[in-house]
Amino acid sequence: MPKGNAPQTKVHYKGQNEDFIVFVDDREAVLNWRKDKSIPLAQVVSGWKFFKTHKHGTQGVLDGASKGDLQNEFGSDDDDTVMKAILEKGDILHSEAAERQGPKNDSKGPMISH
Repeated sequence: MPKGNAPQTKVHYKGQNEDFIVFVDDREAVLNWRKDKSIPLAQVVSGWKFFKTHKHGTQGVLDGASKGDLQNEFGSDDDDTVMKAILEKGDILHSEAAERQGPKNDSKGPMISH
């Protein structure tokens, strides 16, 4: 089975001071939540973790956002308030990494020198 080809959906929020990313289950879940706010956020979000990219957009190293980062950007460090703001105003991005191919087990067969 190929490795590294799992699909990934995230929401990118470009803020005044920092860019934030949250991972979600899929694009449709976010779009449905935007239309119907009665859908629980737990059915939309893949883990309650906020990441910041140090103003590098959707690329670069993802570091966990501190309560201070959230307070500075959103005026609140309440997880529900921040998550709703990111999901409402952020851009939904979907990607699928290319699969990695390579040797399976070099210790067997003609690959090893005797």
